[in-house]
Amino acid sequence: MLRETIVLMFCASGWAYGQSANSQPAFEVASVKPSPPPGPRGMMVGRFGGPGTDDPSRVTFQNFDLSGLVAVAYGVDYYQLSAPSWLQDTRFDIVAKLPDGTTNQQFRLMLQNLLVERFHMVAHREKKEGQVYDLVVGKNGPKLQEAPAESVPEDDPPPSSGPAKLGADGFPALPPSHRSWSEMIGNRASMRFVESLDEFAEMLSVQLRRPVTNVTGLKGKYEFTLHWVSDGASDESGPTLAGAIQGQIGLKLEPKKGLIDIVVVEHIDKVPTEN
Repeated sequence: MLRETIVLMFCASGWAYGQSANSQPAFEVASVKPSPPPGPRGMMVGRFGGPGTDDPSRVTFQNFDLSGLVAVAYGVDYYQLSAPSWLQDTRFDIVAKLPDGTTNQQFRLMLQNLLVERFHMVAHREKKEGQVYDLVVGKNGPKLQEAPAESVPEDDPPPSSGPAKLGADGFPALPPSHRSWSEMIGNRASMRFVESLDEFAEMLSVQLRRPVTNVTGLKGKYEFTLHWVSDGASDESGPTLAGAIQGQIGLKLEPKKGLIDIVVVEHIDKVPTEN
């Protein structure tokens, strides 16, 4: 196991503008407040604005739990966190102003420093050996169709499917569209994917809670649909996700040993310092 300590610990003394007390990039100003309780219709969870969006100088986190904030700050997925379970139960609303020209890497450093300043977080990175996957082409070749050259405009709303319903094949029926879309009823899942295989591998990493690398050599943008049973048990009711990938689109997940990036949260306060 390899360990890389992140030196971000310092005493919070006043508020930082542009640079934190340890000379790391910092938000110009930020507000951190506990999220209100969910209403009768539940709650909306999301991140809005920031680098690469239409509002690059302002970022808003709504109803984000601490695990999600740490994951965004270090550019990892939930499965790459080693942290107390209560981090998923504590939610916050954060609004922050970013300096002009802030990059994604600088933004992540700013969020790390915010967690250190306001929550007194202590964390480090580790590389731990474990099972990972390569996404490869199956022995009979891929069963993929290239996505339409004229993609749906980004500002078009997604299709409205209403309540999910089972189709004739016993899996959730997907609304007609050329957008990525997924539905789940019980443990039966249907998904239309319209992206590159690199992005498909990233999605699989989240689903399988293990890193997945696209080594198919296929660089295009593809549109395909998968149906699988999500309980992990291959039986007469349908294939597992891995089985669907192999049988329905001609690709294959090959397991192997590899190093997994892990972020270990050693300490973090439940209550942040005041704004």
